[in-house]
Amino acid sequence: MNGPHDLGGRHGFGPVVPEDAGTRFHAEWEKRALGLTLAAGALGHWNIDVSRHARESLPPVIYYTSSYYGIWLRALETLLKGAGELSEAEFAAGHAQRPGKRADRRLAPEAVPGVLAAGGPTERPGPRPGFAIGDRVRTRNHQPPGHTRLPSYARARVGTVTASHGSHVFPDSNAHFEGEQPQPLYTVEFTAEELYGADGDPTLTVSIDAWESYLDRA
Repeated sequence: MNGPHDLGGRHGFGPVVPEDAGTRFHAEWEKRALGLTLAAGALGHWNIDVSRHARESLPPVIYYTSSYYGIWLRALETLLKGAGELSEAEFAAGHAQRPGKRADRRLAPEAVPGVLAAGGPTERPGPRPGFAIGDRVRTRNHQPPGHTRLPSYARARVGTVTASHGSHVFPDSNAHFEGEQPQPLYTVEFTAEELYGADGDPTLTVSIDAWESYLDRA
């Protein structure tokens, strides 16, 4: 979807200011926001692609005026309401008014390190890759109303396959509870000039991960 999150190559948002690699949080509430998101995810109502889509679907005025973890909290509110775990009355009151629907699936504090260490592997058995390293490919110029991991700046562009990663969960379907539908995943490299025209730095390249259904032979 062409949402407010898709900022690659756009002007008007100021420079990217790198932070110290050791900076994890800017305020104590951000730690709680991360913890709440992990705990709510353990309830099993949604997957990582659903949660990402919820963040990307926020109205632009909210997305652009919220911090990173502010976006997470607003999306979590949407997810919890959609799952029936949070009512409008509870949100307005600021506290629970009834037991949760899946209280038996609470994430215990001592279980958190194990959950984080396990991560969320996405590799699955799937079809044989249709492209090989070195192949020239053109990304499709699709404008889906739902979730996609193909950024707008890289649509209808020609690049080169530089890595093949096997088959992985297809986020475009998984984000809408339509199944994992695993398909081959590649790294595709583009020149900056291909992506941004004559203003692109000829010494730079940009690589993205792209699922096979995003690609055609160039």
